[in-house]
Parts: sequence; structure tokens; C-alpha cells
Amino acid sequence: MKEQTGPKRDSLALSPIGKRLQADRLFLMKRMELVRRTRRFFEERAYWEVDTKCLVPVPGEEVHLHPLHCHTLDAYGQTSSLFLHTSPEFAMKKIMAAFHHPIFQLAHVWRNKEGSQTHSVEFSMLEWYRPYASLENLMDETEEYVKAMLPPQISYSSYNVDLQKPFRRITMQEAFVTFAGIDLLSCGEDAQALAQAAHTVLRDHETWEDLFFRLMLERVEPALAQLGPCFLTHWPAAQAALARRSSQDSRVALRFELYIAGIELANAFEELTDAVEQRERFLQDRKTRQLLYGNEEDYKSWPLDTELLESLPTMPPCSGIALGFDRLVMLACKASSITKVQW
Repeated sequence: MKEQTGPKRDSLALSPIGKRLQADRLFLMKRMELVRRTRRFFEERAYWEVDTKCLVPVPGEEVHLHPLHCHTLDAYGQTSSLFLHTSPEFAMKKIMAAFHHPIFQLAHVWRNKEGSQTHSVEFSMLEWYRPYASLENLMDETEEYVKAMLPPQISYSSYNVDLQKPFRRITMQEAFVTFAGIDLLSCGEDAQALAQAAHTVLRDHETWEDLFFRLMLERVEPALAQLGPCFLTHWPAAQAALARRSSQDSRVALRFELYIAGIELANAFEELTDAVEQRERFLQDRKTRQLLYGNEEDYKSWPLDTELLESLPTMPPCSGIALGFDRLVMLACKASSITKVQW
């Protein structure tokens, strides 16, 4: 369809934000195109598009995600303590438990204390859940989606990426052995053992998790970027979050992240449906969060999401994924910053 255009505007008369929008026009047009194509992709596969609330009483339980806290006042003078959600995950799982039907959502989400070329406090997340799908099934569908959105060849940063080839799939254990020379799983959650295996020294107050992500950043992720599109799968159980553990090896969780051209594009789980285990994980996360951030006002307390825990027993086996939509647009049009693809 031919684009409708109005009269030519004098760029000198534009406000600063108008000039910014005009400068990023091609990026924003690409964003509109990908929004349309995304909806078509999921509608053709009989997904329902859902639209959940952004203001929620429980922002999530992941330890290192910083929520934005809001104090609301209604017309009757009643106050509430709410948060802008960091993900629609909890709400979408409740819908999945009720209907057992594939669902997707293009949602605005908020994560405080984030900001870089590929991070923004407010950004767009594409999240979808597919009942009776394994992690392998979800990797297949994710690859299909990404190939449908991006051109066969892309150049981004210093990388030239061929999207026509099958995406690589490598376990976290294989990645650490290959790129860092570390038998990750044999170290368990022992920070000193991991440091010895990595031939490095623990920094002051560095935990196993801190060291794990330092090694990821310094040794694993740069090597992954050279492989082309790559699913990094089967994370250590300590990084399970809301994923279930593998029945073949309880040391690992059924989780993957997708990397393309050095960008972490998506994070996915084969979902945990055991309410007892999920409650225990939430409580442990709360202890860790209190230890790390207990002096921060927004971290003092919020209720457990009992609705989610009550829903889990009726949720079918399923897999779910969160994909950074702004980052996808960046890859599609070679935008240098996330702000260039945001209206």
C-alpha cells in the first residue's frame, strides 16, 4: 500500500522532538511494519492476542529486576501501592491456566535502573505461550518467527549474519567447556570452585551468581556472537527462575536465551507448573532480594502472587518466551540505539 503523505514540512519549524522523529522516520516505519507482520504471524497460527494490565500489585520475583513503584489515589480517596509490571508473565500464565490456548502480547514493560544502547527503562516486549510445547518446539517456532521478521542477511555492529542457515543450539555446559575451558556443572553453586576452574580470583563479596555472569560476559557471550544466531540452552538450576528442571539432569533448568549479532534477543522457559516448588523459589528469591536491596524503599515488601500459585496446578505443560521487540527492530534496520526505534 502506498504511504499517505501530507504537505512537506519545513524542518526549521519543527520542535526538537519533531526533528528527532523525522530523523528516525525510516526506523519507525520499519517498526510499524514489524508490528503488523508480528500480529499476522501469530493470528495465522491461531494464537489469541491478549492485553493485560500494566499496573499490578506484584511486579515479579526476579531478584535483580528493579520495578517502578506507583502510589495511586482513586475518586473515593482510597490509596493503593502498585507497580508498573516488569513483564506480563504472571498475568499471561493465569490466562493460560484458564483457557489452555496459545496466547501472545505486545506489551510495554518497565525496568528501573536500566539504560544503554540496547536497554531502556520503558520498552516493548513480545511475549507468547504455547500449551503442550517443549523447549525444542519453542526454539523451532522462535526461529521461524525471527526469520519471518528479518531479511535473510543482516549486518549489525561488526557482524554479518546469515539468517538462512539453521540457528545453532548449544547448552550452557557446552558453551562454558568450549569457550571458557570450565566444567560448569561440576562446580555446583560453589563460587570458589568456579573461580578455581576459571583460573581467576573471586572479587570482594562476589557470589557464585556474580562470577557466573562475569564469565558469561567476558568469555562466553563474545564467542557466541561469532557463531551466528544461537540458542543458549539448559541453564544451571540456580538460574531456573520460573522454568522447570530437566528430568534428565536436575542440575539444569529448561531455559534458553537467543543471541543474534551480540544481542540477547529473547529468554524462554519450559514452564514450571508445580505450585509448591514455585512458592519455595519465590520465598528464596525474596530472601536474596532482601539481603541485596533491603534498604531500598521499593524492595521492602509486596504480596506473593497467590492467584498465580493457585493457577499453576491447572496450567497445562507449556513453554513461554519474552522477546525484546525494540531490539528486533534494531536488528532489522541497523539502528544504533534503542531510542531510535521508539516513538
